[in-house]
Amino acid sequence: MKKQLRKEIIARRNSLTAADREEKSALITRRVLALPVWRQARIIMCYVSFGSEVNTFPLIQAALEQSKRLAVPLCQPEGQSLLAAEILDFPGDLCPGTWGILEPRPEALRPVAPELLDLVLVPGVAFDRSGNRLGYGAGYYDRFLATLRPGARTIALAFTEQIVTDVYPQAHDRPVDMVITDQEIIEPGKDEGICADGPGLY
Repeated sequence: MKKQLRKEIIARRNSLTAADREEKSALITRRVLALPVWRQARIIMCYVSFGSEVNTFPLIQAALEQSKRLAVPLCQPEGQSLLAAEILDFPGDLCPGTWGILEPRPEALRPVAPELLDLVLVPGVAFDRSGNRLGYGAGYYDRFLATLRPGARTIALAFTEQIVTDVYPQAHDRPVDMVITDQEIIEPGKDEGICADGPGLY
């Protein structure tokens, strides 16, 4: 069931034109930057977007410009784990790594302990309104999110086309605190998403 849903949602995301993805990504970026949780975060981890994912390059650049400490994930296939690694120069500190995704160069590897992170921006294939996440199937992020300190915030970025009724979560799956799309902010526990341009945004 998860495998079929993953296939369907990736196909749906891939069917968006490049112009649509960039327009939607720009809306999502503005909403993230307006969040107090972003403004207050001192150490942020952000995935480096790949393929048809929500484009995170502007958020990475914004974090560096705002003098935040910015880490990106480094996949470690041998243990199916993620390492948070700080970058100082984007994209200069990065090179294609696992699956062609940009990762820190070996000579620019600066590990950051997960318990130091204030905010983690999380990728995914699909999300439901309870904050449950369908990833790519290897469990990297579920294991990593389990190591964060209490109080660290997790935010998923997704196009509206990636929101579904149910992602069929299992016991080991880690929900996120918030999902930001090009149309709304989804907060688990509330019946409806909040208009990201309206009051109540935190």
